[in-house]
Amino acid sequence: MLAKRIIPCLDVKDGRTVKGVNFVDLRDAGDPVELAWQYSQQGADELVFLDITATHERRKTTVDLVKAVASQINIPFTIGGGINELADADVLLNAGADKISINSAAVRNPKLLEELANAFGVQFVVLAVDTRFVNGKNYVHLRGGRDITDLETEQWVKEAEDRGAGEILLTSMDHDGTKNGFDNNLLKKINASIHIPLIASGGAGNQQHFVDVFQEAQVDAALAASVFHYGEILIPELKNTLQNQGIPVRF
Repeated sequence: MLAKRIIPCLDVKDGRTVKGVNFVDLRDAGDPVELAWQYSQQGADELVFLDITATHERRKTTVDLVKAVASQINIPFTIGGGINELADADVLLNAGADKISINSAAVRNPKLLEELANAFGVQFVVLAVDTRFVNGKNYVHLRGGRDITDLETEQWVKEAEDRGAGEILLTSMDHDGTKNGFDNNLLKKINASIHIPLIASGGAGNQQHFVDVFQEAQVDAALAASVFHYGEILIPELKNTLQNQGIPVRF
């Protein structure tokens, strides 16, 4: 069985790492370059860097900051925010990214997934999906969760796989920042419908939540932010817990 991955996420706004609850009430969580270095040292398997206001503010991800983070780490590094075309992805790759994450741009132009996969390889393309439960169904949201679409989450994820997404990063907006656990029911349903890796995001509050999401939803990776940023969970201890529960991890 492949080792399960633990992925800290740096949500970056105005050059600082921030964290909110249900995508609002953002508060400062530190310097992204310093946090990236700490996570690399702690044994994180990968790092995700999301410029969370790039799309909303209609600008590109800050390349200098990406370069600074990349220079500090030796683990795979995924970058998202403001990527609208192949040239944007190319710039970020050259700045040190191993993968790019797209969200709003893929919904507006689904062919972008195919173009990115053809140009750089499927393994390079991560589709980020922000989803919320509305009137009995899960719907995709855009622009940092500000806009609801008429796309049902399950259908969009399957289409994205068909178009060349190599991995899905699924964030439950209902669970995000609540520390009440991942949305295991939705994750399990999504995971059963696709053949590419699924990263769970939204809701981690303690080590048991990671155990639960790996055991119940069988996801490939679990991502979290505030519990790592504020030292509530240390990655080496988390990996020990997972290993003791029979969940394979890399040390």
